[in-house]
Amino acid sequence: MGETLHQEAGLLTPDDVKARREADDPHSPVVRFGADKPLRLDAGVDLRHLQVAYQTYGQPNADRTNAILVCHALTGDQHVASLNPVTGKPGWWETLVGPGKPIDTERFFIICANVLGGCMGTTGPSSTDPATGRPYGLEMPIVTIRDMVNAQAMLLDHLGIERLFCVAGGSMGGMQVLQWAASYPERVFCALPIATAARHSAQNIAFHEVGRQAVMADPDWCGGAYLAQGLAPHRGLAVARMAAHITYMSDQGLHRKFGRRLQDRVLPTFGFDADFQVESYLRHQGESFVQRFDANSYLYVTRAMDYFDLAADYDGVLANAFRGSKTRFCVASFTSDWLFTSADSRAIVHALNASGASVSYAEIESDKGHDAFLLEEPVLFDIARGFLDSAARAAGLPAAKVR
Repeated sequence: MGETLHQEAGLLTPDDVKARREADDPHSPVVRFGADKPLRLDAGVDLRHLQVAYQTYGQPNADRTNAILVCHALTGDQHVASLNPVTGKPGWWETLVGPGKPIDTERFFIICANVLGGCMGTTGPSSTDPATGRPYGLEMPIVTIRDMVNAQAMLLDHLGIERLFCVAGGSMGGMQVLQWAASYPERVFCALPIATAARHSAQNIAFHEVGRQAVMADPDWCGGAYLAQGLAPHRGLAVARMAAHITYMSDQGLHRKFGRRLQDRVLPTFGFDADFQVESYLRHQGESFVQRFDANSYLYVTRAMDYFDLAADYDGVLANAFRGSKTRFCVASFTSDWLFTSADSRAIVHALNASGASVSYAEIESDKGHDAFLLEEPVLFDIARGFLDSAARAAGLPAAKVR
C-alpha cells in the first residue's frame, strides 16, 4: 500500500482516460432517450437526451414476472455481478448475486442500472452535453433519489418490464428501494432495503459536506470544469473517500483489522508518513478510488442522498408513503452500523406497520459496520434467500432448484 497520497496533482492517468470513456460509451448496454422523451427532475427542469447504462443477468421468464432490480450504493455501478471494466475487479455484490446465490441469476432476471448523476454511462456531470459537445460539469442539474428512480422506471418501460418481482439494495440503494415502493407501489411485488434510512441524518449530511469541500478545495477542481482543462482533482477526491470510508467501518472492525499496528516498521518515524496500518489502508482506499470515480459525480450523488427525506413528500408522516401498499417488505440492519443505524431501520418498520404493509425485520449481529451488506455475512444471505423464496411462492414463481 502507498505510503503517501502520491497522485500527480491534476494530471490525467491512463485509468482516468479509461474511466472517462465509460461516461459516454460504457462497456454495458445503454438506452438513449431522445429529446422528445425528457426526464422531469425534482429541480423543476427537463433533462433531455437522457442516457441510462445497465447490466442484466439471467433471463426473463415468458411473462416477464421474474425481474429483480438491484439498486447500487453511492460509489457503486451497474456491474453488480460482472467484472468492472475500469478496475478489472469482480462485481460489487457477487456475495449475494449469482448462480445459486440468494439473488439467483439462474432463477431471476436481474437488472442493475448506473444511477442518474453517476459516471459509468448514465447521464451525469462527466457525460457530454449534446447541446455544447463538452462535459456537463456543474451545468448538470442537481438530481434526487426520486429522479434516479424515475430514470430507472423509464429503462424498465423500454425493456418491457411492467412489474418487478423485487427491488433490492443497500445504503443509497436502499433509499432507491424505498422510493420505488412509494412512487410505484403497483410495480413492486416485494422490496429488500438493507442498511438504509428513510431520510439522511444531519450527521451524514455533515460527513458528505466535508467530502465535497475537500473536492472543491483542490485547485485542480477548476470550479467543476476540470475535464475541459484535461485535469482531475485527485487529491481532494482521495481525501473525501478516506473520510467517507471511515464511516463505512466500525470501531470494533477497525480495531480487529488494524489495531494500532505499525506499517512495515518497528518504530514510529516521528513524522507524517503512514506510520500506522490504518493510515496506509485509508491512503490506499483514496488513491484507488480516484481512478474509477468522477469527482463531480461524487458531489452530485452525495447531494442526492442529502436531499432524501421520504416522509417530507407525505405531510411529514412516513407511514403515508406506504399507505395501502401491497408490497411485501424485508428490512435488514447491522448492529455495528453507525452510518445507517438499526434505529433508522426500525423507524421504517414502524411506518410500514402503521401503514398496514407486510413487513419483516432483521437486525444482524456484525462488527463490520455499514459495509457489512457488501461482505460475507451468512445471516444476511439466509434472510435474503428465505424472503425471496417465500415471496416467489406467493407470486407464483417456480421454486428454487434443490442443490
